[in-house]
Amino acid sequence: MEATRKFPREDGLENGLKVLREGYMYAPNRHHIYKSDAFETKLLGQKTIVIGGEEAVKLFYDESKFKREGAAPEPAKATLLGKGGIQGLDGEDHRNRKKLFMDMMSKERIEIWAKLVEKHLLKATMKWLEKDSIVFYEESQKILTEAVCEWAGVPLPEKDVDKRTKQLVSMFESPMAASTRHIEGRIGRKQAESWCSDIIKQVREGDLHPKEETALYKVAWHRELDGNLLDLKTAAVELLNVLRPSVAIAIYFAFTALSLHQFPEVKEKLNGDNPYYLHMFIQEIRRYYPFFPFNGAITRKDFVWEGYEFEEDTLVILDFYGTNHDPRIWEKPEEFNPERFSDWHTSPTDQVQMKLVAQGGGDYDTGHRCPGEWNTVRAMEILTDFLINKITYTVPDQDIGYSMVDVPTVPKSGMILENIDLKD
Repeated sequence: MEATRKFPREDGLENGLKVLREGYMYAPNRHHIYKSDAFETKLLGQKTIVIGGEEAVKLFYDESKFKREGAAPEPAKATLLGKGGIQGLDGEDHRNRKKLFMDMMSKERIEIWAKLVEKHLLKATMKWLEKDSIVFYEESQKILTEAVCEWAGVPLPEKDVDKRTKQLVSMFESPMAASTRHIEGRIGRKQAESWCSDIIKQVREGDLHPKEETALYKVAWHRELDGNLLDLKTAAVELLNVLRPSVAIAIYFAFTALSLHQFPEVKEKLNGDNPYYLHMFIQEIRRYYPFFPFNGAITRKDFVWEGYEFEEDTLVILDFYGTNHDPRIWEKPEEFNPERFSDWHTSPTDQVQMKLVAQGGGDYDTGHRCPGEWNTVRAMEILTDFLINKITYTVPDQDIGYSMVDVPTVPKSGMILENIDLKD
């Protein structure tokens, strides 16, 4: 029989306030204090095990040991995720729904997405030429809203861009926010689901005819294992699971602009002889800067890992940020160093799936890894080339620091850019 040991345990009947106070550093701080890849705490009134590190990633994405149903807390479902979506499915139901999303991610569709991101960047630039300055994070939100709606086949009149952008942004900015912003996220979710439900209804009634390769068409006509179409509410949630994460890339857009400012030495390398350096640069942005801090799952059964005994039906949280800054995985993780990814330019491998967990880990096709990850990477590649080779701008004095408590976080100024012009 395998010997077991007790989890290091954090005192307190409820430690959720500590998560809110410490944000991205809550889990890494305790992994360091306890000198353990796992510790026990109490969150939202229930026993919770928090794990981190490469071996923890492998464990967390083992579907024989974990399920997602019931893992997401109510505040996240009411804002970020919605109810009934792919994130809470398991087994054959999950694989059927995951195929819906993976079918959208062909190389051809990813390149169409890239062209649309560039198109809307250029469209926005035409307006920036007439302004003294812009807040790049806010502008990126609108660019990505327009780009993803066009890519997904979702009608978006110009007069509605600001409204829809605000709704989509409110969902990913609010799950761990204080009262006012959280309420805005709940309202944004409700309004966006109503909008998407109406669009899907129009498709099914023959009043709207999106192209078959678009997300709108695929979601509207997707059938579950029982042969039935998704109900309108669930279909709306899944359509938003295409739109919302695509707009959340605005966080990475802001950090891309910040990294080019903070580390100007990379600009020469980006235009150098190494054709893979751009991809390396993007991956380092995703590793180095904070995005979303963790994810949760529920244990399916009792098992022992690293000498720790996990009980069935226990909430387990995987620490993304700490894993992406784990010195056992990354040499000098506090340094920004794209060269660490010099051998990562091939298709996804075990090291991609189990080390870099910027948007989750595990297998793309069958697991719970984000299906839109390559859309994220391509959008960031397009943006980087645009900022370096298509436009000129200056970065005025501003507060470029970012909070490690606010989740998600961006540079406090939103990255102000001035004197924008097109390159000759």
